[in-house]
Amino acid sequence: MNIFNEDDDFLVSTPRDNYFSISRHANQNIVEMEFEKMLERLAVAEKILEDMGLEEDLEKMLRAMRATQEEDLKDRVNSLFLELAGNIVTQCE
Repeated sequence: MNIFNEDDDFLVSTPRDNYFSISRHANQNIVEMEFEKMLERLAVAEKILEDMGLEEDLEKMLRAMRATQEEDLKDRVNSLFLELAGNIVTQCE
């Protein structure tokens, strides 16, 4: 007996797909606010790396992760999509 409906989008789609679906149907003010928060976090992280003189190391690590640790990078990106979607959904309820 299969308890999961195989047509259930949440179970067969990716975190990226779920985020974009949620972001299209959610309150756009909340979506924009959460996206801006994520970009602010990115800007702060980049500034910290820049201040530490590590921006070149970041680019090297990004290239290396794309080449050798693709699954870890994909998992991290999926985690960010899940975080964004969760933040949007909890504010829209």
